[in-house]
Amino acid sequence: MNSKEHHYYVYLMASRTRVLYCGMTNDLRRRTIQHNDGTLPGFTTTYRCERLVWYEHYRYVYNAIEREKQIKSWTRAKKILLIEDKKPSWSVLSEAWVQ
Repeated sequence: MNSKEHHYYVYLMASRTRVLYCGMTNDLRRRTIQHNDGTLPGFTTTYRCERLVWYEHYRYVYNAIEREKQIKSWTRAKKILLIEDKKPSWSVLSEAWVQ
C-alpha cells in the first residue's frame, strides 16, 4: 500500500481588473509563482491573472479534476460568490510566495 500523501489544488487566479482563471495543480506554490512570473503562456499571461484569490485542497486527483470542471462551467457571478464567501476583500493568498 502506498502511504505517500497526495495534494491537488483547484484554484482561482485574478487580474487586478478581476479577470478570472480556474486551474488545477499538484503544487500550488510553484504554479502561483509561474502565473505571477508570466512563465505559463496562454490566458493567464495574456490577461495578467497573477493573484491567487481562492483555492481548495484535494487528496485525489479525480476529485480535483471534477471540481475544476464544475467551476469552469459556472457563471462569472457564481465564481465571484465563491471567492467572496471566503475572502470578501479578494486579498492575495500567495503574497509571501511571489515577492
